Amino acid sequence: TAAPRVIPYRQALNEALRQEMRRDPTVFIMGEGIAERGGSYKVTAGLLDEFGPRRVIDTPIAEASFTGVGVGAAITGMRPVVEILFVDFAMLIMDQIINQAAKYRFMTGDRGRVPLVLRTQGGVGDGLAAQHSQSLEALFYHTPGLKLVMPSTPGDAKGLLASAIRHDDPVVFIEHKLLYMTEGPVPEEEYTIELGKAEVKRPGSDVTLIAWSNMVPRSLAAAEQLATSGIQVEVVDPRSLVPLDRETILTSVRKTEHVVIV
Repeated sequence: TAAPRVIPYRQALNEALRQEMRRDPTVFIMGEGIAERGGSYKVTAGLLDEFGPRRVIDTPIAEASFTGVGVGAAITGMRPVVEILFVDFAMLIMDQIINQAAKYRFMTGDRGRVPLVLRTQGGVGDGLAAQHSQSLEALFYHTPGLKLVMPSTPGDAKGLLASAIRHDDPVVFIEHKLLYMTEGPVPEEEYTIELGKAEVKRPGSDVTLIAWSNMVPRSLAAAEQLATSGIQVEVVDPRSLVPLDRETILTSVRKTEHVVIV
């Protein structure tokens, strides 16, 4: 059999967006510099040429306004993917996401839906200063009504983004800025990965490391190092923090009886 195709994380995300926009005409994307520039991390490169300016929308630097547009569009039946350039800037959209999008299903007695994906970039980077380098996933983790996805590999990124776009509730999708150029096997065909399904990235018997996003490759590197000392580390990647696959985590911890959360 042929070796699996290996591509960068950012290309895997681009493929998921392209796939879902081709599949569903209600999917559109909006954000700062995502159209002509192709995004600051080139995740949306080439999409304007294929789908045009009605579905690939460059916005002003006005996060609260265009996120509100996305929430409204989702309520009326579209499937917007709104990009916030850094997760730090999500402080500007807390009302739209937490008070409006996250609460809409509850406020409508389970009749309304907000199929919105908020794509953003988190984590410490290459010296981008204090307002561009935070890990703010805990804010969203504790908000009822939001799903929270943080893929660590290109293969997971493509499958999870496709699932997030098809999902009927708002999904906060955080990509780590240091993962964009990492590479991994990604199938060419369309596929999805169910939200709420963890993956054991490395089996082991002595200790469980629970890690997500950019801490997964670091944990795998630590596991390699510890294996030289005879310590077998199991690395569990939740992939989505909400919903959280507690069963996979607990099964691992019951086996190893030691856990480190990274």
